[in-house]
Amino acid sequence: MSATREAVIVEAVRTPVGRRGGQLKEWHPADLLALTLAALVERARLDPAVVDDVIAGCVSQIGEQSLNVARNAVLGAGFPETVPGTTVDRQCGSSQQALHFAAQGVISGAYDVVIAGGVEVMTRVPLGSSCDSRPEQAFGSRMRRRYDGRLVPQGISSDLIARKWELSRADLDTYSMESHRRALRATAEGRFAGAMIPVPITGLEGETALMTVDEGMRPDSTLDKLAALKPAFTPDGVTTAGNSSQISDGAAALLIMERSRAEELGLRPRARFAGFAVTGSDPVLMLTGPIPATEKVLRRTGLTLDEIDLVEINEAFATVPLAWQRATSADLARVNVNGGSIAIGHPLGSTGARLLTVLLNELERANGRYGLLTMCEGGGMANATIIERLA
Repeated sequence: MSATREAVIVEAVRTPVGRRGGQLKEWHPADLLALTLAALVERARLDPAVVDDVIAGCVSQIGEQSLNVARNAVLGAGFPETVPGTTVDRQCGSSQQALHFAAQGVISGAYDVVIAGGVEVMTRVPLGSSCDSRPEQAFGSRMRRRYDGRLVPQGISSDLIARKWELSRADLDTYSMESHRRALRATAEGRFAGAMIPVPITGLEGETALMTVDEGMRPDSTLDKLAALKPAFTPDGVTTAGNSSQISDGAAALLIMERSRAEELGLRPRARFAGFAVTGSDPVLMLTGPIPATEKVLRRTGLTLDEIDLVEINEAFATVPLAWQRATSADLARVNVNGGSIAIGHPLGSTGARLLTVLLNELERANGRYGLLTMCEGGGMANATIIERLA
C-alpha cells in the first residue's frame, strides 16, 4: 500500500439546526439524513455509485433512529443498493468519530470515496430514550464499584468542572452571551449559507416553506435574563439552561476522498486531514477530555496551538471551552468564532460533522491554514481533529 495516500474533504453540507419541538419536528431522522446525503452528492456532482461506504454518527439508536439509520438513509437518498452504511456511537463525538473512521479508511486504502456525517432528531427520539432515562443500568456492577457511586450526569460534571477551574456564574453567562452574539453575526453575514441545505417544512396552515436558518439563536437574550435562570442540576451550581447546549434536531455530512481519486474525478480537494486523536478521561468530570485530546493531536502533528488559526470546541456547557482555555491558554478570539452549540444547538450525533463543516468554511473565508476540532463525550472521552486548508 502506498504511503502517500491522503484523505481530503471535497464537500460538506448541513441542515439548519432546529429547536426541540421546532421546525424540524416532523422530519423522521432517516429522512433528514437522506436529504443531507442526496444534497451532498448533488453539490459535488458525484455519482453515488462510487461511494464505498457511508458512516453516520447517532447517539440514541432506538425507535426511529434504530436498525442502522445510516443504511436506511442511504436507501432513502436514492443511492444504489450497493452502497453500504453503518452507524457509530461515541456519544456527542459520534459524527466526529465517523469522520475519523472515514478518513483513516481512505489513508489505509480501505476506501477511495466515503461519506461521513450524523443525525439526531431529539424532538422525536429524546435524550436518554435508549436507556429509559436511567443511564446507571448500562454501567454494570464492576464499573459502579470502581467509581464507588461517584458517577453523575453531565450537568453535575459541569458544576464540578466550574469548581475545579474556579469558573463563576458570570464567566459562564458572559461566554454564553458571546456565543449568541457571534452566531447571530455569522448568520447576518451569510457565513453559514454556503454549506446550509434548505429543508422543506410545513406551516400551520399546510403551506410549504424552506428552513434556511438555525432556529436556536436568541437575539433578545441579555446577561440579566441569563442571571435570572436557576441552576439546572445542583442548588448551588452555576450551570443553567442558558449556559448549556440546546436540545436540537439536525444532520450534516462530508464527502471524503483519496486526493488523487478526487483529482481524477475533476473534484477540488478543499482540505486534508492532518491529524487525529482520541482519548479517555475521568468519567466523573467527564467533560475534560478535550484538554488531553488537544495535547495529543498537537503532539502527533508536530504543531503548536499558536499555529492553529481556528478552533471549534463543542459547547456542551460553557464550562467545557472555558476550562479548556484555562488549561491551554488559547486565545478565545480564535475559538468558536461563529458561535457554538449554546446558541445554535447540539443534535448529538450530528454535531461533530456540523462543526467540521463550519470550521472548513471559516478557514476558507478567513484564509486560514490549520483548524482544530475537539469535543467532549459522555463517559469521559474526546476526539480531536486537525485539518489543513488546501484551496
